[in-house]
Amino acid sequence: MTALLLCADPLAPARSRRPDPHFAREAEAATEVALVDHDALARGDLAEAVRRVPADLGPAWYRGWMVTADRYAALEASLAAKGCRLLTDADAYRRAHELPGWYGCFRDCTPASVWTEDLAGLDAWLDAAAAALDAKAAIVKDFVKSRKHEWDIACHVPDLADRAAVRRVVSAFRDLQGEDLYGGIVLRAFEDFTDAGGRTDQARVWWLDGVPVMTTAHPDTPGRLLDPDVTGVGDAVAALEARFVTTDLARRADGAWRVIEAGDGQVSDFPEGADVRPLIEALLR
Repeated sequence: MTALLLCADPLAPARSRRPDPHFAREAEAATEVALVDHDALARGDLAEAVRRVPADLGPAWYRGWMVTADRYAALEASLAAKGCRLLTDADAYRRAHELPGWYGCFRDCTPASVWTEDLAGLDAWLDAAAAALDAKAAIVKDFVKSRKHEWDIACHVPDLADRAAVRRVVSAFRDLQGEDLYGGIVLRAFEDFTDAGGRTDQARVWWLDGVPVMTTAHPDTPGRLLDPDVTGVGDAVAALEARFVTTDLARRADGAWRVIEAGDGQVSDFPEGADVRPLIEALLR
């Protein structure tokens, strides 16, 4: 039997079997649930992180809060020592979770991107990167997250030829991310995804073993369920060689559907009010 590993409720007593309320819907849909202490995992206490996972649990999916690829690898090893096998291995998690891992597979259906992990040489890299991107405008992010809610301050660069503006936005992004900055700095060519009303809506497509098993609204716009054209996206997902993947798609101003973000499905969130049961049942089959 396949199990679901959920994050434990951080406010419950240490011996509690109660999942984090955020994942309660998924616990109700699963037949076999075990708990991981996400706070312990984040601080590197692996023994405590997996203490509530029973011995010899067998195959399992993690469904919980985001963790770094290094922490996920440590979790995989700790679970294996207890007889629990994560169905997404650490290499596949890194490929799906971090932009440098998935970008090559999605190059034809996502905005052009360049990145660096060398933050010490960032200023010199930015000049070369802005020229290499061959775009008028860009957005700034790290390997996993942007700060789109601080669009004008720490995300959008309206003119890449304005090198001072590039540095200013990147500097603001770094300051606001602080210790949460993940991996490095990414510049992505800006593409216009606003509709006639000035709104950008996205659809989240959930893929299991290369098959789109569910489409939901994006968590940022839970009331907007779209029907995206995923032509060509399945080939990119298959090339990624990760079993459980999400793709966030938006319709560009010219009508083309584009992948805004890919991710590992284990740490992708549902929109509020979504029926999680079809996906959980597909995972556990």
